[in-house]
Amino acid sequence: MERTGKPSWALRAVAGAHLVAIAGQPVFAGVYLSGDYDGLRLHAAGADVVTSLGYLQVIAAILVWVRVRRAWPFLATTAVAAAETVQYFAGLDGALWLHLPLGVLTVAGLVVLAVALWRRPLEAVDA
Repeated sequence: MERTGKPSWALRAVAGAHLVAIAGQPVFAGVYLSGDYDGLRLHAAGADVVTSLGYLQVIAAILVWVRVRRAWPFLATTAVAAAETVQYFAGLDGALWLHLPLGVLTVAGLVVLAVALWRRPLEAVDA
């Protein structure tokens, strides 16, 4: 019987929070680009939250890998977290030529990952 254990639920919860946080980033950037300079402060704070949630998701994915013996969530989460890290530093450096397209790809990647995590149960492997 397939069932979803606690590590998998934790990964899903963190991925959900991560998805909500990253969805705000284009909104905050748009607020800034429309002339409200507080939007940049919100975008920077959001970047800290998104990046932190990405690293927390990596930890949760490690637990899934160890406890449930599923490596794909770790590999996919690590790819998203790496892209977010590059995105973060590109934003700090003002490299908008990289920051903007990588932002679009990162949001899309996290949406696909979150859907995959929720689509079917991660089976608990009996010891």
